Amino acid sequence: MVRIGKNLLTNPFATSRSSLTCTYKCGNACADDAPNEFSDNQYFGDVAKQAFSQRAFSRRAALKVTGASALAVGGGAVLAACSSDDSGSAAGGSDASGTTAAGDGSKGESPEGMRFDAVKPNTEDAVVIPDGYEQNVLIRWGDPIHEGGPEFDFDKQTPENQLKQFGFNNDFAGLIKAEDGTLLYVCSHEYTTEPMMFRAYKKEDATKEQVDIGLAAHGQTILAVEEDDKGFLKPILSDKRNRRITGFTEFTVDGPAAGHDLLKTKADPSGMKVEGTLNNCSGGVTPWGTYLSGEENVDQYFGNVGKLKDEDTVKKLKRYSVKNEELSDRAWEKYYDRFDVSKEPNEPNRFFWLVEIDPSDPNSTPVKHTALGRFKHEAGQIYVTDDGTVVCYSGDDERFEYIYKFVSSRKVKEGDLKHNMGILSEGTLYVGKFNGNSESEIDGSGELPKDGRFDGDIEWLPLMTAKADGKHESHVDGMTAEEVCIYTRIAGDKVGATRMDRPEDIEPSPKTGKVYAALTNNKYRGKASPDSSGKTQDNKAAKKTDGAGRPYEGATEVAPITENKNGLVLEMEDDHAGTKGKWNLLLVCGDPNEAYTYFGGFDKESVSPISCPDNVTFDEYGNLWVSTDGNALDSNDGLFAVAVEGERRGETKCFLTVPVAAETCGPQIFSNRVMVNVQHPGEIETDQGHPVGDNPDPTTNPTSHWPDGGKEQPRPAVVQVVRTDGKKIGV
Repeated sequence: MVRIGKNLLTNPFATSRSSLTCTYKCGNACADDAPNEFSDNQYFGDVAKQAFSQRAFSRRAALKVTGASALAVGGGAVLAACSSDDSGSAAGGSDASGTTAAGDGSKGESPEGMRFDAVKPNTEDAVVIPDGYEQNVLIRWGDPIHEGGPEFDFDKQTPENQLKQFGFNNDFAGLIKAEDGTLLYVCSHEYTTEPMMFRAYKKEDATKEQVDIGLAAHGQTILAVEEDDKGFLKPILSDKRNRRITGFTEFTVDGPAAGHDLLKTKADPSGMKVEGTLNNCSGGVTPWGTYLSGEENVDQYFGNVGKLKDEDTVKKLKRYSVKNEELSDRAWEKYYDRFDVSKEPNEPNRFFWLVEIDPSDPNSTPVKHTALGRFKHEAGQIYVTDDGTVVCYSGDDERFEYIYKFVSSRKVKEGDLKHNMGILSEGTLYVGKFNGNSESEIDGSGELPKDGRFDGDIEWLPLMTAKADGKHESHVDGMTAEEVCIYTRIAGDKVGATRMDRPEDIEPSPKTGKVYAALTNNKYRGKASPDSSGKTQDNKAAKKTDGAGRPYEGATEVAPITENKNGLVLEMEDDHAGTKGKWNLLLVCGDPNEAYTYFGGFDKESVSPISCPDNVTFDEYGNLWVSTDGNALDSNDGLFAVAVEGERRGETKCFLTVPVAAETCGPQIFSNRVMVNVQHPGEIETDQGHPVGDNPDPTTNPTSHWPDGGKEQPRPAVVQVVRTDGKKIGV
C-alpha cells in the first residue's frame, strides 16, 4: 500500500494526519479493522438514532443548528462537587436536563476568558496567536533538564544523553505546586518517530543505540519551573526533583491484578515489577499532588504474533490490537525479548494501564494501577465529591471502545500522601451504557430533533470491586476480578457497554461538575464510499460491514452525517459516585457552513471551524478549552475556547494554531498564561510535495523548521502564550 503525504491511503474520509504519524503514534489503528469485533453491544450511534424524532427546520433554523489544569497546592487542593441545584446559574436559563439555552450570537460579547480575536484557519509553519499576545518556548525535545546537562545535537544523539534530556512528542502536561511552593511541570512523552529522529532511518536496519534512544525518549519529564515578570515559565535546572521516567524505569504494580500469572515473565516471575512505560498520552493531576499518565497505543511495540500457536492468546492480544505478525514498527524485539510476544506473551499485559507518579520525590517508584482497568487510557481525570470520594474518568481511545469511571472506597485525606496514593487501588470500576430517550431516526440533513438537543441517560455498569482486604469481587459472569482488570475490554463486551467514537480526553468541570468527553472521530460511522479507483479503506467493505465487522449504519443523531470525520464533544451530568447520569452533545464538529454541524445551539455563522477534538480542559471562568488532532478541514490543528453555559453556550473560538503537520496537546489555561504541547511538527514524509518514495529521508528537507527556524530540524516543544499588556487571558 502506497502512502503519500497525508494519510490518504485509499480512505475517502481521512484526517490531515500523515501516514508517518499514523504509523508511529498509533500503529496505523485506522488502517485495520477495529479490535472490538467480538461484541454485538449497542453502538452510540444507534443510541443517538433512537433518542429523537425528526423535525423539519427553516433555513435560518438550520444555520443556527449550528482548565485550568488542576493545580495541586501541597497535595491538598480538590475539585469540589457542584451544587445539586444549579438552575438559574446561567443567564439563558435551563431546560429539564440542566442544559442552558443558547443565543444566536448576533448580540452581546463573548464570556470572560473568551474575549480575544479568533485566529483564522491557516497552514503556517508557526504557532499563530491573537493580536495583543506573545509567545515563547519553555523547553523542546533534547533540551537538558539538569544543570550542566548535555546539549542537544541532532547528529550526535546517544541514549545516555537522552536520559538527561526532554523527551520526544510531548502530550499531556500539568503544573503542580510542591509543598515548598516550587512549581513542577509534568509532561508525558507519547511516542517516538524514528524517521524524524535519525538520518535515513529504516526499521530493518535499526541499531541498538537507536532503539535505546527511542526507549529513553518515551515516558515522562518532571521539571521545576519559575515564573518571570511577564508570566512566562522558565526551567530551574538546579532542582533535584527534575527527572526523566522512561521505557527503562522500574514500575511497581498494585491492585487486584498485581502478581497475577498473566503479568509474570521470565524477567519478572513475581508479576510485580514492570520495566518502563510507553505511549503515554493524556492523564491528569491529582488533588494530592501526584501525576497520572495513561498508557495508550502500546500494541504497536510488540512483534511476532504470527509465531504464537495458542489461539486464545492470539485472540486476546488482537482484542488489544496487538497484531504485528512479524517485525514491529520499531523493531525493538531485535534487541529486547520483552517486545517479542512469541517469547514473552504476557508482556503486553503489563501495559495499557494508568500510572501514578509522585513528582516531588525523585526517588519514588511509579505505580501501575490495575484496579483502573487495562485499555488504551487516554486520560485519568479526577473529581472529588463533597464527602471526599474520588471518581476517576477515562476513555479507551479506539474506534467502538468504551468510557469508564472508577469510584474509590477510600476518602481523600488532606496532607496524607501515603493514604491518598492508595485511593486508586480500592473501589469499583464501571463502564458506561448510553441510552437514548426517543425512537425516531434522522436523515443526515443536519436537522435537530423537535426538542432541539441530542441527549439521553447513562447507566454505569459495575465490572469489578477492589477491596481493602484483598478479597476482590467480579461483577462479570465468567470472569474473576483479576481477569476483569487485565481484560477490561472483554469485560465491557460482556456487560453490554456502549461502543463510542474514539473516546479520548474526559474531564469534569471544576465549576459545575459536568463531565466533558472528546470523541475524536470514527471514519466507519455510516457507509464507506470508494475512492476514484473504486477501492475502500475498509477491508470488509465487500461484506458491507464496518471496521468492527458490524453492518454499516446510516446517519445517526450522534453524528448526523454518514462519516464522522470531524468528531464530537459529549457533555455528561453524572452523579459521579453513583450509577446514573444524563448525556447530551455539546458539539458536532466540522465546518460551520455544513448543515450537519452543531454548536450547542449557537449561531454557526459566529463560530470557528473545529475538527477532531482530542484534549479538554477549563479556564477559571468555566469555559471549556479543546485541543485538536488531525484537523480534517485543510487547516492546522489548534486550541479552541467553548462557552458551555449561558446565552452564548456553544460559541467556539480558536485561540491558537500549531505549525504544519503538528498536533495540539496538553492544554493548560491559567489566568495569565496559556500553554500547549506541540507534538510532531512537520511529520510528513514528503519533499516539497513529492511522495516519500522520492525522498525516503524526511530529515533531508523537513516540511517544518519549527521552533528554531532556519534550516533546523523540527522539534516537539512546549509553547506558552501571555498577553503583551500583562492582563488576564481573554478578558
